[in-house]
Amino acid sequence: MANDYLNPGPSREEIDAAAGLVLLEFGAPWCGHCQGAAPAVAEAIAQFPGIEHVKVEDGPGRPLGRSFRVKLWPTLIGLRDGQEVARSVRPESVESVQELLGQL
Repeated sequence: MANDYLNPGPSREEIDAAAGLVLLEFGAPWCGHCQGAAPAVAEAIAQFPGIEHVKVEDGPGRPLGRSFRVKLWPTLIGLRDGQEVARSVRPESVESVQELLGQL
């Protein structure tokens, strides 16, 4: 599986200043839960072309994940103009990701 997680990812200041709709995904390329959720996330995000998808590699001491209080992977955070609007932890279906994206 390709490692398409950003490491390091954007800063909290960059995220807070982001304009528009963003799906921020925290995880790790070796994480089984992340690998399991990847097809559902990819299918759902393909249906919402106006939403930017940013995958950030998370782990101990990573400031962006800590600033969003991420504890489990994958954690999906929907942002509108840098503000959290919706969150999903360990989504298991396309429908659960679509529901989150629909809230944006």
